[in-house]
Amino acid sequence: MSGSEPAEAQRTQPQVFVRESTGMVKSASFFDTIALNLSNMSIGALLGVVGLYGYLIPSILGLNFVYTCLLGFVIAVPQFVVYTMMTRRFPRTGGDYVWISRTFGGLWGSSLSFMGYTLETTAYLALIVLSTVFAIGAVGFIQSGFANNTLLGLSLPGNSGGTPLPQFEVGALIFIALIAINVFKPRAGYKLVSALTIFGIATLLIAIATLLWAGHSAVVNYVNSSGWSVSSYVPSGYTDIAPAGTNLTYSAIVGTFTSSSNWITPALFLMPLIFAFAYPWVNAAPAVASEIKGKAALRWNIPISAVIALVLLTSSFATLYYVGGVPFINQAFKSWSISVYYTFNFWTLAMGVAGNSYLAWLIGLGWIIWNVGILAYGIIVISRYLLAQSFDRFLPARISSVNSRFGSPVVAHVIDLVATVTLVGLAAYYYGTVSALFGAIIAAMIYFMFIGLTATAHALKNETGSARLILSVAGLLDFGVFAFISWEFVSNPAVWSLNTLTYGFVIFSFIFGAAIYMGSKRYYMRRGVDISLAYKELPPE
Repeated sequence: MSGSEPAEAQRTQPQVFVRESTGMVKSASFFDTIALNLSNMSIGALLGVVGLYGYLIPSILGLNFVYTCLLGFVIAVPQFVVYTMMTRRFPRTGGDYVWISRTFGGLWGSSLSFMGYTLETTAYLALIVLSTVFAIGAVGFIQSGFANNTLLGLSLPGNSGGTPLPQFEVGALIFIALIAINVFKPRAGYKLVSALTIFGIATLLIAIATLLWAGHSAVVNYVNSSGWSVSSYVPSGYTDIAPAGTNLTYSAIVGTFTSSSNWITPALFLMPLIFAFAYPWVNAAPAVASEIKGKAALRWNIPISAVIALVLLTSSFATLYYVGGVPFINQAFKSWSISVYYTFNFWTLAMGVAGNSYLAWLIGLGWIIWNVGILAYGIIVISRYLLAQSFDRFLPARISSVNSRFGSPVVAHVIDLVATVTLVGLAAYYYGTVSALFGAIIAAMIYFMFIGLTATAHALKNETGSARLILSVAGLLDFGVFAFISWEFVSNPAVWSLNTLTYGFVIFSFIFGAAIYMGSKRYYMRRGVDISLAYKELPPE
């Protein structure tokens, strides 16, 4: 049954689930699933923001981003195995929410999912909205020859000289437009993600080709002609690679570099950054599993997406090192003035050596589009989590309404819109504090720990033979990997934006989810429905 009204309004005897079907249709193609996962893994965004975290690293001795990305892929393999096997067994809307709530029960499972994905993703999307605005400003600022102060205001965080009101206006307008597409043309939402992914990958490959064609000499000439100097303003407690006012020529930057053969220590230190953006985020396609067309897509979308992400990331960083040299690239990322004020990253270096303004604009547009693609995927996926949680009556039944005219969960989209735009406004005006919500990603790392335990519990109870062994071991390894990543977050709070606000957000999210569950259970018990029964069986498609 589908429609804009919840099923219990149409029945005299309420059933456990809101209705007999989700109301969604199978409209996601094989390519759509890969595009969703690649947008979720945020390759283009990571290449754009890596410099924003490089200067926070206590020591970059031995740092090599290629090795770091390779190591990250290896330790994420258990995640790929868990999500591939569990998705094939539970192809339902909400993906891992369904698995974990059926394993740990409504109270614990729903609360963990509400904390680790639903609310965490809303905060993440708000910051990606601002990252999109920063990218727009940075591309324009660079193309103006570092001379347009209005665009500079868009490119900098609010606590570093940015202009909050225009940032909020531009960001909110982009997000509202994407929400509108998914409300009125839900099938177009999938196609939009696919189109943005194609464009993003194409421009990334163009950027790689541009850097390789230009070569090392073009990088040296670009840096020497840019007029970079060490800013007099740097974050409190931080010292740039040279004294304020120092002209940052290529040789001056390289001259501050110290080498080391120990690449493992900095690689492990940076793993929270890699995991915050890239490899673990293969839950997008599983979240819309009931809408996927064909068994091949269920089986292969995650392995293919993971390998593509590995190739794109390592190729991009390898190209940077090849044309710029390890000393220059690492020191540029280490410098606050270069990486933040002058917005140095993979995309902007490719723009700088392009030698053609149209090509430079195209590469810059690719950077922006990667960020927009993240938002487009996020809108689809978070609405499916809200729908699934409402379908079980954990959240209000109205949220699971699927509009009969448009075929989209309108109420879920509106909730996402209000929450995200509100956080965008807060982050724009109070970036120095609210950006700490980036640290809320630790909630997702904790959530993934329990997803690993979910896989192991399911395997030991329901699987036999090799599937039992593979899934149970992968689940335990997954738990260990994310326990380590969570420990790294906590061990370096200044780098990964963990503070009282962040911890409060995570704890509040879980407690709030538990309170919602208990309140909903009490509400429906009075109406003759025990919602805990929903967590003893799979929801219908």
